[in-house]
Amino acid sequence: MTNDLTSLSRRTLLASLGGVALAGLTLRAPVHAAAPRKTLTLRATMGQTILRAGGEPVARPVLALAEAVALQRGDEVSVRFENELKQPALLSWRGLDGVAAAEPLVGRQPVPPGGHDSFVLPLRSAGTLLADLRLLADAGPSPMPALPLVVREATPPQVDGDELVLIEDARLGKDGQPLAAGVDSGDTPWLYTINGKPTADIALRANGRLRLRVINACQRNVIALKIDDHDVRVIALDSQPAEPFLARGGTLVLAPGGRVDALIDATRPPGSTSAVNLLDGGKPIPIARLVYSGEPPLRGAPLPLPTPLPDSGLPAQLPLGSALRVELPLGALTSAQLDWFAPGKFTPASGPAFQVKRGRTVVLALTNRATQPIVFHLHGHHFRLLDRLDDGWKPFWLDTLAIDAGQTQRIAFAAEHPGLWLIEAMAAKWSAPRLLRSYLVS
Repeated sequence: MTNDLTSLSRRTLLASLGGVALAGLTLRAPVHAAAPRKTLTLRATMGQTILRAGGEPVARPVLALAEAVALQRGDEVSVRFENELKQPALLSWRGLDGVAAAEPLVGRQPVPPGGHDSFVLPLRSAGTLLADLRLLADAGPSPMPALPLVVREATPPQVDGDELVLIEDARLGKDGQPLAAGVDSGDTPWLYTINGKPTADIALRANGRLRLRVINACQRNVIALKIDDHDVRVIALDSQPAEPFLARGGTLVLAPGGRVDALIDATRPPGSTSAVNLLDGGKPIPIARLVYSGEPPLRGAPLPLPTPLPDSGLPAQLPLGSALRVELPLGALTSAQLDWFAPGKFTPASGPAFQVKRGRTVVLALTNRATQPIVFHLHGHHFRLLDRLDDGWKPFWLDTLAIDAGQTQRIAFAAEHPGLWLIEAMAAKWSAPRLLRSYLVS
């Protein structure tokens, strides 16, 4: 990517996810005394969304908190999930490592209409998390929603604002209602929303600092956000802290389910505006603006460069020489492919793709044999993306990776958390099925 970027091809979007040279990641300190238990109630119900500027609201499921709860690293949370929809629903989480009680289809089962489920969630790390109901939603009566959750650091960075930026997509059927993913949508256009609206203004004040928590909650699409006229400094990826680094050309690239925390220093004059465009491989789509207050600058000069976020305990080294090595082809994924299962047909007895002793490093060779990009998501652990020669790794952690057609990527993780964990794979195509395997840490 270059600084005069106006659009990205789909291949460039994918390359940006895997090949950008970033600064090193800080590694975590142990969590000490737990805070008193809090209660978090999530409710799936029907709501309304406006998908087009000036358009009429359309009905679709929403996932919402019954009341706001301030979450912080070290909290132990009693989660209650209430399903008010007319179809079964199952929570799935991104950003949680090693929480077996929350693992869908293993620790938790679908909640029937009118039912509820409860479990305890230990928040071992801070970060931008994502809960969604999409694991069982393919080809369903409607697209299922996602909900961001913020777990704050005990010592957060100095900022003057902290904004969630949730990007979702939709496609409409002939009846004008949103289609679920996993069905043929023909040539109907993509519609994008930011925080549930077609566009948004993000307020800031000259010489202030804004933290943006950007989430790609699209059903299948790899996207990028390009923020004009500003340095965009990444401080976390997929809920894990990173040594702060500048995003090239002010552009953040995210796989479906991916999260990026970034800082923006407001260096333009009072009253200024700057465009925020969404890139999906086609023409840039204006989706937001940075809008400066007309008030005088907040301080005499911008804040100094940020220090890294507190580390969250992932290992500093991965011993690749003694690693368990597994070939995991992602092939032409169809619901009939051996060893991969549609979520509705998966059971823990389906058999893991591999088994590993706790404490050992695992290296997965992910080969995409399909004709379109595939999105890979690992439950239970974050991973490193290995260098091409398998002699080191990129200095960041991920839980989701987009792999281009015909490409092989190798990833490595420390199998720290015992239990059975899911592996998800789906083509970056609206009609593609979501498929599952599992792995066992014993």
